[in-house]
Amino acid sequence: MDNSLKTKQKWFWGLVVAIEAILFYSSSMTYKEQTSVPFLEKYLAGKPFYSALSKIGFTYSGKYQSVENDGYFKFVEFFIRKGAHFGIYLLLGVFLCLALYTYFKKNFILIIFIPWMTATGLAAFDEFHQGLTGGRTPLVEDVVLDSTGALVGILILVLVLYLIRQHESKNN
Repeated sequence: MDNSLKTKQKWFWGLVVAIEAILFYSSSMTYKEQTSVPFLEKYLAGKPFYSALSKIGFTYSGKYQSVENDGYFKFVEFFIRKGAHFGIYLLLGVFLCLALYTYFKKNFILIIFIPWMTATGLAAFDEFHQGLTGGRTPLVEDVVLDSTGALVGILILVLVLYLIRQHESKNN
């Protein structure tokens, strides 16, 4: 492995560790410490998209989520929090995949499966850790959401890597 590749791989591992540190710190905070409702109340006082959001309702983890049930600001916060779950694990999946790429670059099944299972295990650990924090509830649904985010990131990356390989093989 050349030095350039080793350097990139170290950066990817560093990003994996940084994401995990952020997740650990975040799951160590109580809901009260990390709620964005006061911020939303201040900056979304006009309740943009209220009429559209008030038509949305669904069950997540046995609780019906809606503007009517939760209030506008908590409902918006729900989407922000779940979007953050999905997004951070999407990034984790991508960086795990890139960090492991040099080991499995000839086997697309392993380059998908190992980072995905690693991210899923980390998501489960994060929810367990969250359960040790006051005022927080660990949810299997969040592990599924996190795992899905990681898988989407990995699949997008694998598709891009595949297309790059195809392009390079045509040019050689």
